[in-house]
Amino acid sequence: MANPQADIQKVQANVKYLAHTEEKRLIYIPSEAGQDNSKWAGRYNDFEVSILNGRQATESFDLDQQGFELVDQNTAVTNFFDDTQISSIYEAEMVDLLTNLTGATKVHVFDHTRRADSRSMREEKVVREPAGVIHNDYTADSAAKRVRDLFSPDEAEDLLSRRFAIINVWRSSNGKPIQTAPLALCDARSVSDDDLITVERHSKDRIGEVQQVLQNNNHRWFYFSQMQANEALLIKTFDSATDGRAQFSVHTAFEDPTAAADAIPRESIETRALLFY
Repeated sequence: MANPQADIQKVQANVKYLAHTEEKRLIYIPSEAGQDNSKWAGRYNDFEVSILNGRQATESFDLDQQGFELVDQNTAVTNFFDDTQISSIYEAEMVDLLTNLTGATKVHVFDHTRRADSRSMREEKVVREPAGVIHNDYTADSAAKRVRDLFSPDEAEDLLSRRFAIINVWRSSNGKPIQTAPLALCDARSVSDDDLITVERHSKDRIGEVQQVLQNNNHRWFYFSQMQANEALLIKTFDSATDGRAQFSVHTAFEDPTAAADAIPRESIETRALLFY
């Protein structure tokens, strides 16, 4: 299928940064599926930034360099709301994709989040809204805690003794191109440690941590116009390696100024997986 916006070089759009704050403790409460009730403690500022179209970039994208990568990935799933298809088909596809791409010796898929850029659709299908604040999903502490939550104590400690990573796989879930609320991704090489602020994440069943981001003019933003149904965006949200490769990838949904007035609202699914090396 032709991509009518593939020749766009960049867009100017607002992204939402955390404002500088003296608060010692910031808390994020994620929304419940079907309800737009997420709560972000703290103050936020919108900044207009240039978001380069990765399809027109001269550089290639790599999980270990920029922290994200767009890949071709056909799926046999015909209904992303069918949990049986997700568990019996899609998770195996994700294990194969991530194993072949990264060389990981063990891949464990542990979460799927469905989202929609339409309030009526969210209520009807009981899914969450696009995440409109710049963030990264894990800190070093919360990533290790996720391993301990999902494996027995002995196995967890063995797995944590070697390099591990968490990768999100994000894609269209309705068989149509992403026309609204695409993801903007910040080149990990342009983000400094001082830009990242730890925020507690309080969900119904556990407390974890995410990262929010302070504005920095050095940040380089990218997106991939009109992502197709046979494409998947890989986002590295944590890597325990400290050898200079990307460890985190901050990202956010944004309002695409080139979207048509009658654009189909985005429907997407993001799948999270632990990778062990």
